[in-house]
Amino acid sequence: MCGIVGYAGARPALGIVLDGLRRLEYRGYDSAGVAIVCDDELLTEKKAGKLANLEKVLSERAATNPDDCAASPVGIGDGTTGIGHTRWATHGGPTDRNAHPHVAPDGRVAVIHNGIIENFAKLRAELEDDGVQFTSDTDTECAAHLLSHALAELRAAGGTDGPQLLAAAMRVVCRRLEGAFTLLAVDAAIPGAVVGARRNSPLVVGRGDGENYLASDVAAFIEHTREAVELGQDQLVLITADSIEITDFDGQPATGKDFHIDWDSSAAEKGGYDWFMLKEIEEQPQAIADTLLGRLTETGEIALDEVRLSDQDLRDVDKIFIVACGTAYHSGMVAKYAIEHWTRIPCEVELASEFRYRDPVLDRSTLIVVISQSGETMDTLMALRHAKEQKARVLAICNTNGSTIPRESDAVLYTHGGPEIAVASTKAFLTQLVACYLIGLHLAQVRGIKFADEVGAVVAQLQEMPGKLRELLDRIEPVRELARELKSEPTVLFIGRHVGYPVALEGALKLKELAYMHAEGFAAGELKHGPIALIDKGTPVICVVPSPVGRGMLHDKVVSNIQEVRARGARTIVIAEEGDEAVVRYADHLIYVPRTPTLLAPLVTTVPLQVLAAEIAAARGHDVDQPRNLAKSVTVE
Repeated sequence: MCGIVGYAGARPALGIVLDGLRRLEYRGYDSAGVAIVCDDELLTEKKAGKLANLEKVLSERAATNPDDCAASPVGIGDGTTGIGHTRWATHGGPTDRNAHPHVAPDGRVAVIHNGIIENFAKLRAELEDDGVQFTSDTDTECAAHLLSHALAELRAAGGTDGPQLLAAAMRVVCRRLEGAFTLLAVDAAIPGAVVGARRNSPLVVGRGDGENYLASDVAAFIEHTREAVELGQDQLVLITADSIEITDFDGQPATGKDFHIDWDSSAAEKGGYDWFMLKEIEEQPQAIADTLLGRLTETGEIALDEVRLSDQDLRDVDKIFIVACGTAYHSGMVAKYAIEHWTRIPCEVELASEFRYRDPVLDRSTLIVVISQSGETMDTLMALRHAKEQKARVLAICNTNGSTIPRESDAVLYTHGGPEIAVASTKAFLTQLVACYLIGLHLAQVRGIKFADEVGAVVAQLQEMPGKLRELLDRIEPVRELARELKSEPTVLFIGRHVGYPVALEGALKLKELAYMHAEGFAAGELKHGPIALIDKGTPVICVVPSPVGRGMLHDKVVSNIQEVRARGARTIVIAEEGDEAVVRYADHLIYVPRTPTLLAPLVTTVPLQVLAAEIAAARGHDVDQPRNLAKSVTVE
């Protein structure tokens, strides 16, 4: 969730670091700060709130201290080494004193950090016993003091100031830390060098020409280079303008994995839309097409990205758990219907935050499907590791190549959705659905339940979805108009059956996330068991109606549920497929979506709910891309 940027090169560092932080704002944060090494001095500034607050302080500093090389966002002076951070509060509130970077008492060492240092209380007690006075409530400050002590001890032992000394000291610190962390540090006595280390938290290297970068996300340096290096677990990297050196925490040489970033900086721009989220909703047809690209081989088999499981391993599977959080969890709920229908394997859907704590029964014949947009979701990662400890096989669905969850899984299917900047997930959800469908088909084929031509027929239906989505989005304006009518409503309810039920949950979640409205999703059949008491005159109820084709009984049941709420005064907003005349008389507002097979229907029925939530939020004056209290990538458990 926090953003990290480091730079070592020949250009003024401050402007580059601030630009990198700006590109990471989508991750969610509540304070920001920078540290620049300039003329053997460490110059720092940090401020609670948005990045604009930090830039304002820097501008004021420039006006009063024109000779301060780190004082201006335009990069006055020759400070060519720097680090920057956007923080989402964990230990200590979102205040100036808790913002990063944290500086050692000598004023020469600065550290920034993502994640949580789990043994910080013990470390802090030890440091305080040694007379160290803390100036923040954070776990990160421990790392700053430890690094300063390690540098002093290495120097006292005869170590010569230089980049290798900084790396050696950071290795000493990392060996003492427990938990999840990405650390970046600079030392004013060692200009030109930035050291980084990672455990259970993302860090990537950007390889430039006469300059190098460190960041928690490639978006931070995409403007400057598309060549990157993926770091492994428990690795440390030292960058200077001309070098990248990687070791493990014991100092043994290690290698990263070079890769080329295949999207450019324009992908992280709004492209004329008021909000990134609206742009990403419009990108969904292409995102689905990209996820499907190359999935069907010439022999009609489904191709995954990385498979370290044999066909026999998959034939041995006798139970499936889908494990995810938030929106990804809802995609898993849809997947359950498809996977059980196609494979006849029992499938359960679990919240990652609860999974390992209930002591699930797992063994070698259990397949765990973990879903994470970022590949760094800590709840999901911990569930994955618990499953691996129980010898279960793990298959990951992820949008981020080279992230931790895919690396630790036995098989991977990347969604290829491209960067998703808005915090509330849209195209990640639809591409996760497509990925789940492909996994279900792959399992059915490997196990001999579906033949290649049957799989090909479903894939062909999936390949029609981008066109259907484009058609839907081209006539979505009435939904926007409806959103403006609903902006003052105190509550909105959502109902659905079968795959429409998780769509209802997702629609309610989007409204909560973006508009800060009370919204609830229900299985429509459960209304009479309690929730129907919530219906009052004029209460908006959004009803997701299944296709009448092939599921006539299911369709009729939902139409009956619509009548139930309407009879009690509800304002019914009905999402139904084109040509469904049975719902017309019961709909105060009717939103038609293209005809789609029942199991694939969430790919179209979800989209009006995304647009509705975004437009209601905008009408209420909220930040659609960065809702309050939320972060894009949740890297703490």
